[in-house]
Amino acid sequence: MTYTPFFVHGEDRPSRWLITCDHATNIVPPDVCGGDLGLAREDMERHIAYDVGAYEVSRHLGELLDAPVIAANFSRLVIDPNRGEDDPTLLMKLYDGSIIPGNRHADAAERERRLNMCYRPYHDALARLAARPGAVIVSMHSFTRQLRGRDPRPWHIGILHTEDERLSRPLVAQLRAENDLCVGVNEPYSGVLPGDAIDKHCTAFRRPNALIEIRNDLIGEHDGQRAWADRLAPILERALVDSGL
Repeated sequence: MTYTPFFVHGEDRPSRWLITCDHATNIVPPDVCGGDLGLAREDMERHIAYDVGAYEVSRHLGELLDAPVIAANFSRLVIDPNRGEDDPTLLMKLYDGSIIPGNRHADAAERERRLNMCYRPYHDALARLAARPGAVIVSMHSFTRQLRGRDPRPWHIGILHTEDERLSRPLVAQLRAENDLCVGVNEPYSGVLPGDAIDKHCTAFRRPNALIEIRNDLIGEHDGQRAWADRLAPILERALVDSGL
């Protein structure tokens, strides 16, 4: 089969929403270290390689919102599509206690090769979809409940944002009205990351956006993935109305 660096689902769907999933899969393309970065299978199946459950939530959410979905089809360990091209964490050699053997000797030429093979085609396609008139972008991610050697994270869901809070503010309000959720704001990460996908495709064009992080133990299985998409779709629609966008 011919390798493709991204998937687009429902490109012709008419909604203003665009769902993106930067860390959708743990795929290592055949032309990168023969398709194997040298990590144990258990490492490739945890959060260091991709955002567990986020792709499935994204696809179902796209169906519910009648919105296109774009997803990167390469592991973040190959090259991270949610980093700027000049970010030192673009090509990781150590992540959450795991050394990535296939990246150990990756030089500038290899970095450029992976950018051309995976990163740039994904961002070119995302830019095309994001340029639709009136687009409202939701970037779907997941996070691990606990990093090695750290305390457990309490949040069920986090909303990340930059200084543009037009959508994220009403979205947080809607989520906090759900009395069974612990909601983080710019948790477990900061939403301000120069050169990341939101910066590149939203901030630079003043496009409304929100980055959603769901704790991955809640969406590791099919039922949880569908339940979270079912829950988020009406919340997002209400938040958009409340935003006045």
